[in-house]
Amino acid sequence: MTSGLPPTDLPAGHPPLARSTLDRAAHRRTDPQWLADAWQRARVLLVDVANGGRTLVGSVGDKPELILLGPDAARDSAPGARLFLGVEPDGVPVFAVDAPLPELAGTRPANLREVGHLLSDRDAGLFTTAVALANWHARHLYSSLTGLSTAVGDAGWSRRDEAGNQLWPRTDPAMIVLVHDGVPGPGGRCLLGNNAAWRSERGLRRYSCLAGYVEPGESAEDAVVREVTEEVGLVPHHIGYVASQSWPFPGSLMLGFFALADPERPIRLDPAEIAHAGWFSRRDIAAVLAGEAVEVGDGLRLALPPPSSIALFLIRSWLEDAR
Repeated sequence: MTSGLPPTDLPAGHPPLARSTLDRAAHRRTDPQWLADAWQRARVLLVDVANGGRTLVGSVGDKPELILLGPDAARDSAPGARLFLGVEPDGVPVFAVDAPLPELAGTRPANLREVGHLLSDRDAGLFTTAVALANWHARHLYSSLTGLSTAVGDAGWSRRDEAGNQLWPRTDPAMIVLVHDGVPGPGGRCLLGNNAAWRSERGLRRYSCLAGYVEPGESAEDAVVREVTEEVGLVPHHIGYVASQSWPFPGSLMLGFFALADPERPIRLDPAEIAHAGWFSRRDIAAVLAGEAVEVGDGLRLALPPPSSIALFLIRSWLEDAR
């Protein structure tokens, strides 16, 4: 039996959606003449926000790659709808446009969750930025300050309402933590939880790292302590930052941490947040990643987070650091 988890050869140290080769060229965002000229020679990434932020991908061997089109593919788009992403290493500018996807032979629609971990560094950076930016625009058609309608400014990097108030893209910080026992070797254990909102499917129950939004006036480290204590009743310590990545569903920045906790302490679940939680050994995790079945009760098998998530990156990093 398999875990249903697609393989990935993502190198250690790089969360899947934290890779990019793009120069954002922010100084060009307020230069309308340069932007108009750039559009004529641009590569354009179409993103269909209304249908889950999908774009077109083709394949090189067994790896997907983004299909970027010429400006004629979005010739009906207004200049204000063209989101300037940046300039590629070869000097070609790239724009994103929120639009329905055309049917092109040899391509298929895909979303970032499905293919983000399989894309090249270049494509992962383009797709992540485009989805994050397009989602923000789709959700901010009106000003939270005045209630007035807003229009795109700064080549996609701001919106302005009818009174002249300017809004900038927002990213919500959220912490995500792999709590473990600090024990080296295959017997070392990590704590994973099953969110109360997740349904078990195909005989699998998905477990992941604990996570939550950073509250106003709170540090990310304090959020780790608060969320773990609230969700499972354990107080983590020796909290250490690992890495971050965008999670534009619709607009979060996931701040990844490791922390220690005592597995001998009782787990006390917050049932509104966590339905199940438990400690899993490196041996268990390695087995699931190898496609083997690990039972979690109720006739269900352990499933891990999706490959594009920083949660799986943290789990893999802990697994590999078995010293």
